[in-house]
This record gives sequence, C-alpha cells and structure tokens, in this order.
Amino acid sequence: MSIHEEVGAYEAKTHLPAYLRKVEAGARFIITQRGRPVAELIPVDSDARREAGVAARQMREFMCKHAPVSGVEVKSLLEEGRD
Repeated sequence: MSIHEEVGAYEAKTHLPAYLRKVEAGARFIITQRGRPVAELIPVDSDARREAGVAARQMREFMCKHAPVSGVEVKSLLEEGRD
C-alpha cells in the first residue's frame, strides 16, 4: 500500500494505538503540524528495510561472480587515494 493519508499531530498522538494497528496492517500516514508534513508513519518492513535487503542481495551476487582480490593491502589502497 503506497497511499499516504495525512493526519494531524494532535490526532495521531490522541489515537496512536489505533493508528499503530492500521500501520501494522499496511497503512501509511503523513503526520502534519499546522498543515505542514513533518513525519511519516509507515510499517517497519517497508522501504528502508526492503532497500537494505536488495542491496545485500546484490552484494552477495557480486561477490559470487567475482574472485576475491589478492596481493593488495587495504592500507596501501587507502594511502594511494590520499593527496
């Protein structure tokens, strides 16, 4: 579910348990103060965690396709990049 419903900060605070149940079910909310968006209330297993999972999978795939680098010290690579 990607539709965000706007809710005022006072409303969100007053009825937080109800909003948390909705978020747990997949709902997303934009919290506003005086009509200005200030925060998002989204499920934990959403965008950031999904992106981290995709990045980890891509890194594993890369590591499986490429042989490890040998004969090079990290310290020398770091020093090489310094001016």
